[in-house]
Amino acid sequence: MASPNIDDIDLQILGELQNDGRMTNVELARKVGLTAPPCLRRVRALEEAGAITSYHAVVDPAMLGYMITVFAMVSLRSQAEADLKAFEDHIATLPEVRECHMLNGEIDFILKVVAKDLQSFQQFLTSKLTPAPNVVSVKTSLTIRTAKNRPGVPLRV
Repeated sequence: MASPNIDDIDLQILGELQNDGRMTNVELARKVGLTAPPCLRRVRALEEAGAITSYHAVVDPAMLGYMITVFAMVSLRSQAEADLKAFEDHIATLPEVRECHMLNGEIDFILKVVAKDLQSFQQFLTSKLTPAPNVVSVKTSLTIRTAKNRPGVPLRV
C-alpha cells in the first residue's frame, strides 16, 4: 500500500517518470493534469521523501560488449551478520555484479552478473566470486534470453 502522503497525482507522476525519466517538467505536468510549478514541487517533494531515489539511463549491454548475463546463487558458510556484511561489502566492489539480493531459504544470495563472454565470466567466477569471504558454493545459470525487464514497481491510480 502506498504511503498516506502519496496521493493519486503523485502516483501518476511516479508512473510517468518510471516510464520516461527524461521527460521535461512541462510534459510531465501536462500528462498528470497540473501546471508546471506545482508539478515540479511535487517531484521535488517525492525526491526529498525518498520515493524517487535516482535517475539513470538504461543502456544496452550488448552495445557495450557485455554479451552474457548470469545469475549466480551463492551459499555462505555462516549467516552471522558480520559474515553477511563482509560478503555484501566484497560484492559492492565488483562492477560485474549488477544486482545482489539476500534470499530466504537454501541459497543465501542471488547475483545478477554481466560479462563480455564465457571466458571473462569464468575468470570473474574463479578469481573474484568463489574466493569471496565466507563463500561455500556458487551455482550459476546462464541467461538465454530476457522476456521482461521492467524497472520500478507497478503503479495504479
